[in-house]
Amino acid sequence: MSRSEQKLADVTGKFTQVMRDGRKMSDTNWSNGRIVLSNKRLVIASNDGKKTMPLSEIKSIKGRYDVNQTVAKVSDYISINTGADVHLISMAEVNEFELQIQKAILDGEIVLIKHPAVKGGVVQDTSWSKARVKVDTGVANFAVENGSFVQIEVDDVGTVESEERTILSKERPVIEAEHTEDGSSVQTYLSGGPQNCAVLKSVLDKGAEKNASQIDLSGKEEEVLMAIYSGVSPFEVPEFLDINTDEVEEIYERLIELDVLEEVRVRREVALKPRGRNIASEAMNSK
Repeated sequence: MSRSEQKLADVTGKFTQVMRDGRKMSDTNWSNGRIVLSNKRLVIASNDGKKTMPLSEIKSIKGRYDVNQTVAKVSDYISINTGADVHLISMAEVNEFELQIQKAILDGEIVLIKHPAVKGGVVQDTSWSKARVKVDTGVANFAVENGSFVQIEVDDVGTVESEERTILSKERPVIEAEHTEDGSSVQTYLSGGPQNCAVLKSVLDKGAEKNASQIDLSGKEEEVLMAIYSGVSPFEVPEFLDINTDEVEEIYERLIELDVLEEVRVRREVALKPRGRNIASEAMNSK
């Protein structure tokens, strides 16, 4: 290990390779061994040999990659994609280890940020700026070149989308993350190299997956969410939608139980949670 290389983690765990040279492997079995992470590489070693993965070659870090019953029996693991190869890694504190890899790749990196790109559903006249990244437990932080600071709380992320766009005369991957700022729904756009964008997306996807909006709601319940999402005060929703106050209160109670709204104070002031913002946005787009 060179002087510029620093060991970040050295743990025991299990691992397996599920894709080699772009082909799925049929004889997938877990091996026990040692897992070492430095600021330069990830190494997995067992009695059968050692595999070294330079951090610069990691294309993405994702969750489950079920290929057979042997893999499915292990509940907590991450998949490391190095292009044509995919390895699964599991250990006692897999979420903490995943964060360590994300930090090793992202911390100190420079990306492009557009914040807020959209606020309250309205596109903003915001330009792209450079920002330095730092991720930590539950947050992604961006120190912008103009001296401002943007923090995205992972649990507050409603949706994450990615696509290729022309940014500053160059085709680049772009991440669109919906979250809140000062009580308003905003979208922050992030762009940069393929690896930085893929790993940033893996950080933010944790919140989006948790807050997925797959809940069956009635038409009135969706109308209530859309009204609040559009900026109508919770106290004004009955008059705005011409619905009885008691009925609106019952709707609030159900949506709080479903983790769609949160109670701000008694006498029913409520605010949309990420899942609620997802449902409201989808409902409005389908109208």
